[in-house]
Amino acid sequence: MLQILFGFLYIINLGIVLVIYMKTDVVPWWALSLLCLSKRIHSIFVLRLFNDCFAMTLLHASLASFLYKRWHLGLIIFSGAVSIKMNVLLYAPPLFLLMVKAMDISGVISALAGAALVQILLGLPFILSHPFAYISRAFNLGRVFIHFWSVNFKFIPEPLFVSKEFAVSLLIAHLVLLVAFTHYRWCRHEGGLLNFLHSRFLSLKRSDFSNSSFKILKKEHIVTTMFVGNFIGILCARSLHYQFYSWYFYSLPYLLWRTPFPTLLRLILFIGVEICWNVYPSNAYSSALLLCLHLVILWGLWSAPSEYPYLDNKAYKEKRKEK
Repeated sequence: MLQILFGFLYIINLGIVLVIYMKTDVVPWWALSLLCLSKRIHSIFVLRLFNDCFAMTLLHASLASFLYKRWHLGLIIFSGAVSIKMNVLLYAPPLFLLMVKAMDISGVISALAGAALVQILLGLPFILSHPFAYISRAFNLGRVFIHFWSVNFKFIPEPLFVSKEFAVSLLIAHLVLLVAFTHYRWCRHEGGLLNFLHSRFLSLKRSDFSNSSFKILKKEHIVTTMFVGNFIGILCARSLHYQFYSWYFYSLPYLLWRTPFPTLLRLILFIGVEICWNVYPSNAYSSALLLCLHLVILWGLWSAPSEYPYLDNKAYKEKRKEK
């Protein structure tokens, strides 16, 4: 019975992901079939019955809401996904940047308040009964994973793998990559991160949030920023277990078609990642290869041309008239 339920969940999630892909029109129609071809993903959804499946379905639903400019609804769904699995927080930094770009300060605050309210309501029974245990365990960021199950860093010696120094170095790499992509890629057309924040601060001081100056984000910019931000977190994750493949598999075709690579190389990278995730148990060679493939994809995303993130007001009005 549970497998039937997860089978339906797989179909629902796939449908939401297809909506995201079709709204962005980045990946060619024939490449959408790649979303259905992962043996490991089928195992995660239909055989293993992991809660990651529910978390990622809600995450994709929230992303679809953002594409329809339903930011408050999307934040509520996003918060629900976080309550299931904390890996969803990997999307939080790029999401916050998009919110600041797309909404005024009151909108950002109200959307965050709605997300916080969801967390409070869901955790209320535990907060009232065991508040300290709930806060310390529900948001435990210092957990040490078992080296045997690591898919991405199996080639690292176990003493180094479990060390605090290794964890800190990955955290620093994560933050550096996020800042670099934010400054040089996601805020490039605003003059960089500092100029963007400065302009938003000036707008806040002037209370200049009129509809005439409001800019609509392109759907491609929303999805690219979210998927790349999550992928950076995946690359710097201390350990990836087999079910964690669901955290970013559905973004892989999109990310690959965002690179300047030829189609053949994109397919090779996709197949290579899939092969690495199907090696059981993982070994030093498969994990090292997976890391190399991730780095190649990240380099492709970094070297890709940066497109203007906003929809032209005139084009937006014409699009609204057509509807």
